[in-house]
Order: sequence, then structure tokens, then C-alpha cells
Amino acid sequence: MQTISSRLSGQSGVNTRDLDEVRKLLHQQVIDRLDLSQAATLTNDQLSSRLKDIIDRAVKAEGLNLSITEREEMVISLIHEITGLGPLETIMGDAAVSDILVNGPDTIFVERHGRLERVNARFRDNEHLVNIITRIVGRVGRRIDESSPMVDARLADGSRVNAIIPPLALDGAALSIRRFGTKALSHDDLVRFGALSPEMMNYLKLAVISKCNILISGGTGAGKTTLLNALSNFIPSTERIITLEDSAELRLQQPHIVRLESRPPNIEGRGAIYIGDLMKNALRMRPDRIVVGEVRGGEALDMLQAMNTGHEGSMGTLHANTPDDALQRLTTMITMSGVKLDAESLKQIISRSLHVIIQASRLPDGQRKITSITEVLDAHGNDISINEVFAYKRQGMDDDGKIMGDHAYVNESKMLERFYQSGALSRS
Repeated sequence: MQTISSRLSGQSGVNTRDLDEVRKLLHQQVIDRLDLSQAATLTNDQLSSRLKDIIDRAVKAEGLNLSITEREEMVISLIHEITGLGPLETIMGDAAVSDILVNGPDTIFVERHGRLERVNARFRDNEHLVNIITRIVGRVGRRIDESSPMVDARLADGSRVNAIIPPLALDGAALSIRRFGTKALSHDDLVRFGALSPEMMNYLKLAVISKCNILISGGTGAGKTTLLNALSNFIPSTERIITLEDSAELRLQQPHIVRLESRPPNIEGRGAIYIGDLMKNALRMRPDRIVVGEVRGGEALDMLQAMNTGHEGSMGTLHANTPDDALQRLTTMITMSGVKLDAESLKQIISRSLHVIIQASRLPDGQRKITSITEVLDAHGNDISINEVFAYKRQGMDDDGKIMGDHAYVNESKMLERFYQSGALSRS
């Protein structure tokens, strides 16, 4: 079998695949010669110099004919491999990338400005990809292996990570990274970008100040977390906020915040702490408001009860396509939790606990819009009355494929009296 050295001998340069093989060959030599614990204390310049020296000696010993550019590329690649996310490190440096989607070692897509595109970066093999995933989840105390092949985690910058590995992922490990900007978007930013109108933002400001219980509904990537972060600007700085999340990503803007994160079971299947458990504990922590990063299961009833028992002004997000769907999902989650409540009682709890549903949507062209602000009114039998105050009206598409539309005031708010009584809105 022909070796890399003999195959590359006499060439003035190597192609991408050859470089991958050389990198794999040299990686173990670098690990053997470099004290990784010491490397963690080095600056990038010091580590680069040390790696360059090791690579130069290894290249000479192997008889490889690599150009200066190829050696420098090798140094950068190994730095990323040792301290970062391997081939994803360069992509992470692109501020325009909002999502990174890895479908096995050879296929990587990114989202830029709302549109997906494939990039040339790749992992050496599935083992390489799994090693990077293991490093990511290990940094936040999570694990991934055959006994636990799915995991949610986060990066140091707050980006959300989901990974799933074989045998569940048939074509190699899959990794999804949802990135957040280095600067959290403010409510003014959202208005300027056209996500909602100034009138809608003013309504939401009044709703937050007057302690309306708010649920933000929407699909994946619709901007629910971004909106929740922005609305936190309106919470008075004197109030104590407890946040509950499966993977901490909220960046609320207030000074008095306690952040709680759930925990998956350990390798023996024990020690799991779920959102519902955190909710029960949060109620003992003297919260003024409770914010649930995402409502997914039985904690829905705990959240509604907290909203209705002295913790008004609480907020959460939920996956649903419309406000009606959000109400139905709440009902379904509570029912599936095993709570024995008849349909009428369940609807009464929801209608008395929840005040406003905000529908966030990601349009086909990548734009993110608040497409509806709906008030939850009374329950009558098995039905809950709602009142849509604002809606996004689509008007067509321009020549570039961008969807055109306007936010419209649809119906008069039924919350005005609450706004007046809370002092959020003046009668004058």
C-alpha cells in the first residue's frame, strides 16, 4: 500500500484530500510531542510557534514536500483541532452565519441572511466529528455515547447545540448549532429591522409593565428567544427573575436574575433534574417573575399555576404555528402529564393564567416577523375566547423574492383597563 510520504514525494503541493491525510498522520505526532495541559496555558502565538516547530520536524522526518502556505494552514488547522471546533472554527468566525448544520462528516450547511448554503469544510471522518461533539458537550457537563446518543448543549458564546450520533444517525453524526449575535438585539433593533411595528412594541411594553403573563409561540428559528430577551428590557430592575432552561441561552437584560438549568440523567440513568423540578424549587426562591426558556411537557401546568398564584408577569416560549395551536399544545401537554382534569377545568386554568400570546414566524424568504399578538380572554365550556389585536398582512413578493407586507391593528385591545390600573398607561 502506497504511503502518504511516497505519494506526495516530489510534488510541489498537495490537494485538499492529501492535506487531510497528512493532517491525520501528523495529528497523533503532535499530540505525542505536545503537552496538552501545558498547551492550554499558552497564548495563540506561543502555541502557533510550538506547533510550527513540531510540524517542521515531523514533515522533515516523513520526507513530505509541503509548501510554506500548506504548513501555515496545517498550524491553524491543528490549533483549531486542539483548542476549538476543528473545521467549524473558521465558520464560527463568520458573523453572518446564524446556523451551522452538519449532516455527517462530509456535508456541512450554513445559514446566512435566512438562506441555506453548502460550504466546503469537512471533517476527516465520523470519528473526528464525534470527537468534536464530545468536546463540546463535555465542557458543559453533558455526555454523548451509544447509551445516550442525543444531547442538547451550548457553546461558550451561548450558541445552542444539538447532536445525535450513530446508531440513531444513519449517515454519520449530525450536529446543529444555533448561533446568537455577540450583542443581544434590543426592542428598538427589532422595530428597526421590521420584525414588528412601533405600535406593537409599545403594546408589548405595556403588557410587560402591567404584569401580563406572556407566551411566545413559534417554530424553530422564528426568533422566540430573541424576542424574549428584548422584552426583558421592560421588566423593572427592582424585580427578581428566575429563568428555567434545558440549555441556558437566555440573555435577559436585568440585573437581578437567577439562572437555573435542567440536568439529564447520568450514565446509570439517575440524577435527572427536569424543568418541572426546577419550577417547584423556583417557587421557593421568592421570584417576582419566572421565565421558562421553552415549555415542552408537564411543567406547563406548573407554569400556569405559578402565573395564577402570585407570580404574574411571567413568560415562556412554546413551539406552535398559531395562537390557537399554542393553546391546544398547552392543553395536550397538561393532559399527557397525567393530571386528572376535565376539559372545562383545564380551559378555565389556561384562560385565567395566560393573558397574551405572541406569534413569531420565519417567512419562506428568511425574514423573521411577529405575525400576531393575541389576547386570551374567557373560557366558555370547552372553548377559549381570544382577541387578535395585531397581525402581519402579506401583500405579495418583490422581484428579488422578498415577501412584502405590513403590520396592522386588527381589533381593539381588551387589556386597556389592566394597563390603566397598573399605571402602565395614563388615562389622560
